[in-house]
Amino acid sequence: MRFFLFFSLVQSILFLGHWFLYRTLTSFFSVTDPAKLWALRIALALLSISLISSSFLSYRYSHLLVRTLYTVSVSWLGIFYLLFLASFLAWGLYGFSKLFCLPVDRKTLLLVLFGIAAMGSFYGFFNAGVIRINTVHLPLPNLPSAWEGRRVVWISDVHLGQVRNHRFAKRITGMIQNLKPDIVFLGGDLYDGGEAMDLHHMVQPLSQIAPPLGVYFITGNHEEFYDSTPYLHAIRHAGLKVLDNEKVEIDGLQIIGVGYGASKNQNRFRAMLEKMEIDQKKPSLLLKHAPYDLEIARDFRISAQISGHTHRGQVFLFRFITSAIYKGYDYGLKQFGDLVVYTSSGVGTWGPPMRIDTIPEIVVFHFFKKE
Repeated sequence: MRFFLFFSLVQSILFLGHWFLYRTLTSFFSVTDPAKLWALRIALALLSISLISSSFLSYRYSHLLVRTLYTVSVSWLGIFYLLFLASFLAWGLYGFSKLFCLPVDRKTLLLVLFGIAAMGSFYGFFNAGVIRINTVHLPLPNLPSAWEGRRVVWISDVHLGQVRNHRFAKRITGMIQNLKPDIVFLGGDLYDGGEAMDLHHMVQPLSQIAPPLGVYFITGNHEEFYDSTPYLHAIRHAGLKVLDNEKVEIDGLQIIGVGYGASKNQNRFRAMLEKMEIDQKKPSLLLKHAPYDLEIARDFRISAQISGHTHRGQVFLFRFITSAIYKGYDYGLKQFGDLVVYTSSGVGTWGPPMRIDTIPEIVVFHFFKKE
């Protein structure tokens, strides 16, 4: 029932948004021809239902037609968002011009704003494909000398699915191999749903990553929407070590991996950390998909936490929402008391395959001893 209500709400919002776009187009371009009006209504009506319908199809099927329909629908969602913002701004500027008796041609105004939206869309699609390597120097107390000079790679939010799949995983694998890391951490949301797809095939390229100290994975929310078993089976089959709410120690560094769902409950999160018996005399690194409940990690005297999940908003204006939700810890290297926190913007995309006002990144950590 909740599932049905959620999709009904989303579809209602999409209907209203497309209706607003329709009213803007017909008003600013003075469209009165019945044939053109009906063509526009049909086109926008189909576009408004494309996301929900293609999402249902992608849940059941995985072939070229479904992947194409889904990719087109989520790409249109990103374009539509910018066109909606442009329409909203157009009405505001036009109202301002009427209030102060300024000579503004409505058609020209909308053309300019839609042109900016189109350029923003093109930039967003292009920018999402340009993966950056972000080098971060992270201080850890009592760091063993064995870890000095080592390369630690962190990637999160790959979102392998209908839009990005085997080829994207292969590209990321090549980039990671070129970095010659000593250890690799995968911070959740490796998959983007994709229940109908071949989960083993999508993740197979990552099996080629073979750093000396191994590859470790923690679950994100996208692996836990339904049954996480098939995802974890594919991940383990690829030779990746799943840290399932457990601690491992490598050369004096305690590495703690917690799953998204298990760590979301504060009492359960505390109980897990208590059970791990973290040695506060040794440095500790917490791998946690989302950067919340930082006070719990701080209270257990964990040295550092690395997270992802937020995408730093991914598209224009949403970074302000993620910043508010995660209290400024939605991106970058920050201090929370004695706890050092780094949150990555992720390497893939969710929904529209675009990034505006944020970048996709692979993070390379260089640990150094905190004095």
